[in-house]
Amino acid sequence: MDKVIFSIQYEVQDNKREEFINSIKELKSLLKADGLESYSLFEGKTKNYFQEVYQFSSKEAFDNFDDSENERVDILISKIEDFKVPNSTKYNTLYEVTL
Repeated sequence: MDKVIFSIQYEVQDNKREEFINSIKELKSLLKADGLESYSLFEGKTKNYFQEVYQFSSKEAFDNFDDSENERVDILISKIEDFKVPNSTKYNTLYEVTL
């Protein structure tokens, strides 16, 4: 099966960076799903520019991924949304090409 990479890019408010990082650490510890191979957070050279990267083992695993299985995850995602600079979020989904 072909892998899927899903990413979310955004800016975080300057004064919320540390709270954001702590929330992401907790979120990572709670993210569990069949077929979720990895979850990483990257920071760009531009201050407070971040990208979350989810790697799934298959399209089916990606399609079945649901953050709403855990109430604490929902709370963290809502909190993280509040740290973001408005209108800075971009989503990207990449499907592995079989060679």
